Amino acid sequence: MTVSPPTSSEVTAPDQDQPLTGGVRAGYALGSLATGAFGTVPGLLLLPYLTDNLGVAAGLAGLLVLVPKAWDVLINPVAGRISDRTVSRWGARRPYLLFGGLAVAVLFAAMFAGPFGNGSGAAIYVAVAFLATATAYAFFQVPYVAMPAEMTDDYSERTRLMTWRVAVLAVAILVSGAVAPIVVQAGGGGVPGHRWMGVFVAALIVVGALGSFFGTRRAPVGRVTESEPTLRAQLAVVRRNRPFTVLLTVFVVQSIGVATMLAGVKYVADHVLERPEDGPTLLFACFVGPALLVMPLWSRVGARVGKTKALVLASVLLSGGALALVVAGSVPPVVAYVVTGLIGVGYAGQQVFAMAMLPDCVAYDAARTGRRQAGVFTGLWTAGETFGLALGPGLYALVLQLSGYTSSAGGAVAQSDGAKLGVLLGFSLVPALLVGPVTLLLRRYDLTPERLASVQVETGRAAKDSVTR
Repeated sequence: MTVSPPTSSEVTAPDQDQPLTGGVRAGYALGSLATGAFGTVPGLLLLPYLTDNLGVAAGLAGLLVLVPKAWDVLINPVAGRISDRTVSRWGARRPYLLFGGLAVAVLFAAMFAGPFGNGSGAAIYVAVAFLATATAYAFFQVPYVAMPAEMTDDYSERTRLMTWRVAVLAVAILVSGAVAPIVVQAGGGGVPGHRWMGVFVAALIVVGALGSFFGTRRAPVGRVTESEPTLRAQLAVVRRNRPFTVLLTVFVVQSIGVATMLAGVKYVADHVLERPEDGPTLLFACFVGPALLVMPLWSRVGARVGKTKALVLASVLLSGGALALVVAGSVPPVVAYVVTGLIGVGYAGQQVFAMAMLPDCVAYDAARTGRRQAGVFTGLWTAGETFGLALGPGLYALVLQLSGYTSSAGGAVAQSDGAKLGVLLGFSLVPALLVGPVTLLLRRYDLTPERLASVQVETGRAAKDSVTR
């Protein structure tokens, strides 16, 4: 594998207008086992691991969760640019699926190894390990997310590919998020239980990395074309792509809201629903489980009303359900579970259509400029997403700190009424305010199938004329 400036020569160019095979779709989708596990478990368990097992104050714990992921804002665009300029017999992206994915698995297990007990030494160890894991993850995630724009030129095929991916993502989130707390309990709870959980999640990541690497060996890899020479020039191109900037803004803010809700799952189960044993698993299963059932429905909705309107509909359902959970403390737990299920339906649609619209934005840029820069776009996208997923727990930790939440080195302890209110509002009102209003920005998203096709036709005609001359 070498990293060098791309030329205009073609590396591999199967017909990208043809539908992808089921094997390629499934192979690509398997990578979501890795992204789903890493994107879910730290947001779900790392904050309570720090506050309720290592005795770290809520405010400091939130900072320790936020800073390593904030690093992704810097490293993800670099990872994208490097993968854009990579030339190998496996293509530009696939080497990173293998080596980056395996590195993430090893480092993730190390993150929950807990070699220093509790206190400041343990907190520093977690922060450093999390930073290393986030760096390795950037070199897996960015190339992985960049691949769809190069695997197919078909507008509808991207939606089908993302439907497969989000279906596996839902399984990954469900398995990792619902089973991880069970593994912690089965492993003896506390630090020992979290060690076993780290190994369990690492195994999921390994399966995702190997599955996506081998499963995409026959996937089209697109054409290696000239890219902008500097990162600054590439970022300038991104700023001129208004559909991408609008979509990115909406997705990042919504990711913060989703991550805030995920960070509160265990706290709500412990202190609001008062079901510490099975509450976290039930809440999480209700949040993710519906995605497996409604994915075909969302695909049909998108085909009928368009991706943008379908994303708005999903976002409204997600934010409205979160707002309804404000009453979770005064209704039977089953009501909270049902409402969380409705939120999960909205979350599934929000993920499908945002991810399906991203390759459209990348293809739009390629058609306008004639340059392959999928890695730059997806580098910024994943940087924003991972920053949002980190900012959510940090924001939730801030709510806990302000409401007077008491940390402990020996498991959850009884909390004041004010702290319980903070636990609930951080889980319901705050996500609703983040997910809902920002959806209005989608009125500025104007990349329709007709506009994309028109730009691609004009670019193809111009290229043909230049060859003729």
